[in-house]
Amino acid sequence: MMITDVTAEAYRLPLARPWDGGVAHNDLIVVTVDTDTGARGTGFAWTPRVGGGAVAALLREDCPEALLGQPVQPAPRWTELRHHLREAGAGGITAMALAAVDVALWDLAARASDSPLVDHIGRHRTSAAAYGSGINLDYSRDALLEQVRRWLGAGHDAVKIKVGSADTDRDVDRVATVRRLIGPRRRLMLDANQRWDLPTAEHALRRLARFDPYWIEEPLPADQLAAHQRLRQRCGVPIAVGENLRTVGEFEEYLRAGACDIAQPNVVRVGGITPFLRVAQTAAATGVPVAPHLLPELSAQLALCVPLVSMVEDIEDASFAALGALAQPSGVTIEAGTVRCATGPGHGLVFSPAAMQRRPPP
Repeated sequence: MMITDVTAEAYRLPLARPWDGGVAHNDLIVVTVDTDTGARGTGFAWTPRVGGGAVAALLREDCPEALLGQPVQPAPRWTELRHHLREAGAGGITAMALAAVDVALWDLAARASDSPLVDHIGRHRTSAAAYGSGINLDYSRDALLEQVRRWLGAGHDAVKIKVGSADTDRDVDRVATVRRLIGPRRRLMLDANQRWDLPTAEHALRRLARFDPYWIEEPLPADQLAAHQRLRQRCGVPIAVGENLRTVGEFEEYLRAGACDIAQPNVVRVGGITPFLRVAQTAAATGVPVAPHLLPELSAQLALCVPLVSMVEDIEDASFAALGALAQPSGVTIEAGTVRCATGPGHGLVFSPAAMQRRPPP
């Protein structure tokens, strides 16, 4: 199969409730790759609030030149397209555009073999654990507890809440209350979203450690590798990072330095399925499991294919299905804290343009 056309359409997905910081929508850029056989693959890029228009422009204006007339082979095309886009940088907007094309090519390759994506890549397991997650630092304590009760009602035995309040006493109170609600045996993860510096993180984690957090996520800015090393040596709480690491090289630096216990690549932000699988292989070689960040309809499929997996994030009201972006069920299900995948050929994601808002032009 040879690539004959690459098109991109941008959509806006309003959130049911704004995320911390006033994020009221996610942008979704859907890419279609056509071939000389008539086969078609679908990929996507995703970003909260900002960057969607830039990604769409890069896909429309700069990517086709490197792709048209080339065979449908995800790994070689990813390498060549990354080189083609190198002047725009290695991560960020470039990585998101790369991801959209890469996902479409993997979809095409799996369809050509008449296989679900999971089986085309190579299934390591039939299911994986999932955890309830939300963007909830601005929730009142009562609203937070109601959200946790919904996760428990859905069968989750692991939940994640936000920390990083201006007043550490508030974090301690909220974590203590959630721990009482879920009991001592369920897993409780904490996510600081890069809000702390090193002294603040050490102080906060000394106070929060007694609630037995399964991990602390993004305690520090993602570009502070040495500070993560020091914190991991001192705090005694496993450290999870990755949603804001944008290249395979950045993950390799963290893993070589022993600066994290759980790797959390976001398949779009890291540049697609091809680099996601490379990150997972490198993590496994250092004994670090992968816990994919967001995008559960695709992340769950990849979680079944990696050597070591922790859990899949089931974020409340933010899956593509919950946002009304899909024309039909994806085949990915999360029930009783367990994720399973039963898609048709390809990744099973069929987007519904008629149900989504077109992204306004710049």
